[in-house]
Amino acid sequence: MTHAFHFQHDWFFAIFLFCTALVLANVIHFVLFRLLRRKEAENTHLGWGLQRHLGAPSRAVFFITCLLIVLPVIPRLSGKLQELLNQIFIMALIAALGWFAVGCVYVLQNVFLRRYDLTAENNVQARRIHTQFQLFRRMVISLVIVIDVGALLWSFHDPRIWHYGTGLLASAGVASLILATAAKSTAANFLAGLQIAITEPIRIDDVVVVQGEWGRIEEITSAYVVIKIWDLRRLIVPLSYFIENSFQNWSREQSDIMGTAFLYVDYSIPVEELRGELNRIVQASALWDKKVCGLQVTNLSERTMELRCLVSSHNSSQNFDLRCLVREQMTAFIQKNYPDAFPTTRFSAHATSPGDPPVAGHL
Repeated sequence: MTHAFHFQHDWFFAIFLFCTALVLANVIHFVLFRLLRRKEAENTHLGWGLQRHLGAPSRAVFFITCLLIVLPVIPRLSGKLQELLNQIFIMALIAALGWFAVGCVYVLQNVFLRRYDLTAENNVQARRIHTQFQLFRRMVISLVIVIDVGALLWSFHDPRIWHYGTGLLASAGVASLILATAAKSTAANFLAGLQIAITEPIRIDDVVVVQGEWGRIEEITSAYVVIKIWDLRRLIVPLSYFIENSFQNWSREQSDIMGTAFLYVDYSIPVEELRGELNRIVQASALWDKKVCGLQVTNLSERTMELRCLVSSHNSSQNFDLRCLVREQMTAFIQKNYPDAFPTTRFSAHATSPGDPPVAGHL
């Protein structure tokens, strides 16, 4: 009877200690993250992502720590079973700490990048920093995973497994060479990612023309680049493409850009009046950056005169809309004031009989 009472008492004490440690861990977790969220809301508008990146891993660390604290006081556990459970909990704790370290990388990135707003009008520096951090973040996370796997192997008491953990880190360079030989395309994309981060031929949110498609750089991974096309399609391009091939980057140094709208009219139209109408159209539009506006005769053919309307805007999206606006309103102006000035095809007909005069006309 006394033995059974002591057994129940031991189990009750173990459960009580576990619940106490669990409640204490949750209280500390709640208070800590509540204070951090309040500080985050006061000091930044973009957010650090503390709850999203660190909430779950920190809770896992607290929970596993509670299990390790309670494990020694659990009654009736054999030495081998207790050792096995202890090893499992330690491995779970190491994995949770690795998860937490990866979350810290994301939080540090958010803290650093909050000063660089991609939505700003002149965002060249922001695009440069965001692109470099995306690539370096993936490298740091890969290093954290390798260290975490090595730590998992070191947690075993077997010297042979511990030796494997040491060798995993020591042979990282050799493994990289082997992988580079076995997967040349993957290695080429990885090296291209390093080169892109350093030389910066493209950045996040750059406006590019690749394979005849116009779009913005939406994401740069360690293997490919995602380009968001204007019609919401996605073009997936390997990283090595941007090192080995030519492409157009419309926002390499700055987002300002000039664009053209061509008009094909008859020789009889007064160019100076069209030039004045173009100035009126762009000055009334918020899409114009008040820098470049001009109309010139750029080509002549046997039937038409080519007029080029050159206008500038703060970015390519606004310039595209401005060019469409210029085409529409210039065409409406010609229709209203010079309806006969659109391109015409002239022809002449020969007399059907020797006495009839020739007939001329146009279409």
